[in-house]
Parts: sequence; C-alpha cells; structure tokens
Amino acid sequence: MNMVQPSGTSLEHFSGFSIYLNSLVQKDETLYLLAREKESGERRLLVRGLVDGFEGEQLAHTGIWACPLSPQNAFQLRQRLTWLSPQPLGLAPSFGFGDRLGCATPGHVQAARGAALQPVFAQQSVRENARTGRTPQQVLDDAMWGVFQAGWRQPWGADADHLKTLDDLLSFVSAGYTFFTVDPGELVDHAASEAALVELRRKAAQLPWHLLKSSLSDMRQAYQDRTFRLQGLELSFDELTLFCAAVKYGRAIAHVAQMYARLAELMSGQTFDFEVSVDETDTPTTVGEHFFIASELERLGIRFTSLAPRFPGRFEKGVDYLGDLPALRAELSEHVAVMRHFGSYKLSLHSGSDKFSLYPAFAELTGGRVHVKTAGTSYLEALRLLARLEPELFGEILNFARQRYPSDRLSYHVSARIEAVPPAEALSEAELPSLLEQFDARQVLHVTFGSVLGRFGNRLVAALVSHEQAYAEGLQAHFKKHLAPFAPLAG
Repeated sequence: MNMVQPSGTSLEHFSGFSIYLNSLVQKDETLYLLAREKESGERRLLVRGLVDGFEGEQLAHTGIWACPLSPQNAFQLRQRLTWLSPQPLGLAPSFGFGDRLGCATPGHVQAARGAALQPVFAQQSVRENARTGRTPQQVLDDAMWGVFQAGWRQPWGADADHLKTLDDLLSFVSAGYTFFTVDPGELVDHAASEAALVELRRKAAQLPWHLLKSSLSDMRQAYQDRTFRLQGLELSFDELTLFCAAVKYGRAIAHVAQMYARLAELMSGQTFDFEVSVDETDTPTTVGEHFFIASELERLGIRFTSLAPRFPGRFEKGVDYLGDLPALRAELSEHVAVMRHFGSYKLSLHSGSDKFSLYPAFAELTGGRVHVKTAGTSYLEALRLLARLEPELFGEILNFARQRYPSDRLSYHVSARIEAVPPAEALSEAELPSLLEQFDARQVLHVTFGSVLGRFGNRLVAALVSHEQAYAEGLQAHFKKHLAPFAPLAG
C-alpha cells in the first residue's frame, strides 16, 4: 500500500479549494483528500483515479472528482480506507469525545495524538440526538470526516451512548457503531436502600426471575452468608445486604440481559464493546452492589467491556467533582478491587468532562482499566470561542440559555442558580469569556444546548467554520488537560 502522509496542518490553495494536507492519501493508484470549496465554504471529498461508487462531479480539465460529504461517499471511503471505520477498543484505556455540533473531531484528534488513552471520536446518546436533531449515521459520519481531515490512522471507537430500549439499537448497529452503552437506570429501585427487610423480601419475590435465569433460592445459595475474598478486600452478604442489592438492581440486570441478547443478534457475530451504565441514578452503587452486578452479568454470559457505577459525591455536568475527594479515593480503591477480581472489564467514569481533581486517582488506581466519557465540554469550548471572537452571537445565546434553563435542566443532575448568571447586557464584551470559568454559567450553557442549537445552530456552526483553526486549537488545549493525568499509563 503506497500512502502519502504529509505533516503539518496548514491549508494550501488549489483550483478553488483549500486543501487539508493531513487528509491526503494515495492508495491503489487513487488519490483521496478533503478540501473546502472557497466559494461555498462547503467541504468536499476530492478523488482522482478509481471513482466508481462515489457520487459527485468531475472538475474541468483536472481528472479530479469533487464529491459531497454524503452517507454514500462516507460508506465508499470507509470501504477503501479501512482505518476510517471505528473498531472495538476492548480493555485498552479509552476516552470518549462527545461532539454535539459535528465539527469538533479535528480538534479531538489533535488532542489525542500521543495520548495514553485510545479515542472514541463518535459518541452521542439517544437523548442528545433527539435534542440536536442528528441521526446515529450523521454522528458517525461527521466523526469519520473529521478523522479523515486530521489524518488519524490509529484505531478509534464509536459509542452509542445511554441506550435504554430495544428499539434504540438498530439504527446504531446499522450505522456501524462498535461500542454500545446500555443505561437501565430507570429500572433501578432506589427505595431499596432504605427499605425494611420484610419489604425487600416482598419485592425480591416479584423480580423477573425467568429473565434472570435464576430463582430466589439459587440467589440465596450463591451469595447469602458467604464471604468473598478479593485482593485487599473481603465482601460478605447477609440477607439484608443481598436482598437490597437484588431488589435495587435486579430488574436493571434483567433488562441489560435482554438488550445484550438483541444486540448480539443484530451484530451477527461481529465483536463489539458493551458497557453497562448505572451512573445516572439517585443513590451510589456500594462496593457490594458493584460485586453483585458484575457477578450476575458474568453468570448470565454477558461479555461486558466496562461498567459505570454511581460513585459517591456529585458528578454534575460541565464542572469539577463535588464531594469528599479522600473518601472517594478510598471507595474507588475498593471498586477497583472488585473490577480486578473479575478481570474482564474496566471502570467507566461518566460525566467525566472537567473532573480534573479525579483524573489522577482514576489513572493511578485503575492501572489503565478505565474509560472516561465526556460530552458537552466540546460544546462549551465552542461557546468560549464565540465569547471571545463573536461576542454579539454569544450574548444572544447566553440570554436565550437563561430563559431555557428552568425547563432544560430537568433531565440533568445540576445545581446552577440562574440568578448567579448575569445577562449579556450586564457585562462588557471583554468580560464575556470569563463566564466559561464560572460554575453556574457553565451549567446553564451546558444543559440548554438542544434549545440553543434549535434556534442558533446554523449561525453557531457557521461561526465555528470561519474560526476553524482557532476552535481546533482550543479543543486541543482543553483536552490535553483532561488527558495529561493519564500519561503514565503509556509506559
């Protein structure tokens, strides 16, 4: 395979196009590259050589075909340049870059170069797609074009995040995702943590034992009055702690089993990463409950790559961890002991954006058996750029976000106070960027993204295109701070 991989990120001008040099590839007598058309501002795939299967038009007197960034052309390019298809990442340490705008991947790639964590460049949840109006295919294709543009040649993943129903699966499988995060949080029984034993017995008898492929007596025999010795940790289940774990998570585990079975059927033997997420719940996952969940998933034959417990403290959107760091570190070490006991999965840190105080402990204690998931922080970096370079547009977005926050916050765990976020007219243009360092403003801007994109999406993306390099550089700097604590894992 003959490949040309020039270095550098500057654009060169060619026949009405600005060329992304890092995208240039020559393979099997065909040249591929990505360019931005000067007149329209649209990106185009340029192909010279074997053009069968691509849709587009030939540029006069050049032998080059200019092709739109369509699903058909994305599919064809993935068939020819196989590194543009996402892959399962398995137990390698990994990092999820969420991109709600579809134009952040080049900056993510710049941050990921040389990092110890393997990147998941396509990552969106069903909830995020509903709010942005994008499809799973659009999210994956947008990430792929960014991977191509930036010249990334290493493995990368695509995460179908927070899947809740069987109907959620097909569109992500059809699009080519390789990582599936199932969120059964709505089936977690939070009341179990405070329930009396008599109530737990009643609820345990009503669990869907046929889906769990077990029985109440089998569960008692497997866990009750037994001590499990882990590395540096002993766990025991009396009747109360066992029934609490079973009632709290039993229906969730049964649902995960159904989701996994359907996914395995849809994937038709293809390897995939599978994550179980119980992080978006009201009560923390105890170490014993973590053990119970992992043990039951293993018993049911579910090959899960990662597990996201609900850790103690507050993991709110767009801000650092809120809680007792020494206490979390102590409990995290016990969760790691459970993970190492089973040895078949890694711990996943959700709402991982901007949790700078936590990263050193996760890097050290997990020893690399870790996945970090971020989502809205790339959107906030886009707003940071607007505050600096497009203050009028940012001011409109800020005021609209203040209006939308009371309703948009309802599906998130956040604590920002709207009265702590000043309207745009109360600040000078020079003061606007400082809002991206302020706790309340970050959360207000973070959770209103769907409403903002519905009204300002076209203008926002157009502004980012006009400041494309600045946005990529801002993302690179921001995510380097996220990734730096994990650098020792590279050794």
